[in-house]
Amino acid sequence: MAEPLTVEVVSPEAVLYSGEATMVITRTLGGGEIAFQAGHAPFLAALVENHTRVFLIDGSTEDIAVHGGFVEVSANKVSILSDTAELASQIDIERARAAKNRAETQLRAGHDAEAVSALARANARLTTSGH
Repeated sequence: MAEPLTVEVVSPEAVLYSGEATMVITRTLGGGEIAFQAGHAPFLAALVENHTRVFLIDGSTEDIAVHGGFVEVSANKVSILSDTAELASQIDIERARAAKNRAETQLRAGHDAEAVSALARANARLTTSGH
């Protein structure tokens, strides 16, 4: 087995994940999805709202909704510092659906930057939770 990554996903409220993984996939601002494995070159980028996947050593996956922030990779360590983040198991699906509907209604009335952001957060939550 290849050397594992050390991964930390933190928000101002909590450490959502801290441990070892084989790979992390997240989405950067203007760069699309990116995967990190052991031996990845040093990297720093801003994140957008997305469904981040942490592939654990035991073969399972930790699904996390990340709402902005930064990712840094250095010396086989991936650090995600998020403005807000939620584990899939903590997402209130009905609340996310309601937020999505509200944002879509606002956007039908005209462009609204806050509604665009709210829609991105709701979509990240729903994708992360598998809905």
